[in-house]
Amino acid sequence: MSEQPTAVPLPSRALMRLSGEDARSFLNGVVTNDVHQATAEQAIWSAFLTPQGKFLHEFFLVEGPDGALWMDCEGARRAHFKKRLAIYKLRAKAEIAEADDLCVYALLGVRALGLLDLPALEGYARQLGDGAAFTDPRLGWLGARAILPRATAEATLREAGFGLGETAEFERLRLTLGVPEGSGDLEPEKATLIESGFDELRGIDWNKGCFLGQELTARMKYRGLAKKRLVPVEIAGPTPEAGAAIKRDGKTAGTLRSAVDGVGLALIKLDQLDTAQPLTAGEATLTPRKPDWVNF
Repeated sequence: MSEQPTAVPLPSRALMRLSGEDARSFLNGVVTNDVHQATAEQAIWSAFLTPQGKFLHEFFLVEGPDGALWMDCEGARRAHFKKRLAIYKLRAKAEIAEADDLCVYALLGVRALGLLDLPALEGYARQLGDGAAFTDPRLGWLGARAILPRATAEATLREAGFGLGETAEFERLRLTLGVPEGSGDLEPEKATLIESGFDELRGIDWNKGCFLGQELTARMKYRGLAKKRLVPVEIAGPTPEAGAAIKRDGKTAGTLRSAVDGVGLALIKLDQLDTAQPLTAGEATLTPRKPDWVNF
């Protein structure tokens, strides 16, 4: 992580506001983390699954200064997420609204948390200007995130002591650490949370009660049924396209999910992670790395 505190725009993300007296209880019944833990002082990361336990959406949740729940989700799939949530809202007194007046930044650098007066503990949050900033609830090494009014975001960040950086800076860090984000890393209706690190990255609360897809997710965890894991890979040679098959001795060993500047995330069979023979994808050689935070 660089010395210079840097604010990196995340244009692939979009916001929704959830408000109303039943907003928390309705959402808590369908997502993987405990929505009641999302406050102005605490952010969470969570997922919304199919009833069969396959990934559909991941999101961050924090209470904004307006008292609503601010949801940071994948921009290209926000409309789909909103539609699916509306199916389960039924008669709950809750409103789900797109919030294009807000935007998301990643805040990087070894001094970033200090500038924000945030501890190096995942999920801690505080108000920043007319928005919110929080230590990344997945992994503290990712720095912080900020959700801010679009019209004043840059001015707020500069006043707080941040320079502006490039999105690729955050992507390189995230992929090197092996942390997934969005459908580029998590294939909708196919990926499972245990294979994707959600348990270790605090995306599931096992004590909150039921959620959509809980049965498969719990069975994979407690019976050790995961056969693959999403792991960071170093790429030597031309970067393969997303979705490229990863081979070893001509046999399929996994799939490359996303990559930037020689690092990527790949879903690889567990029995292919510890062998000495090289992994290849196209003309590139891939070397998987096991992050410190994983448990397999």
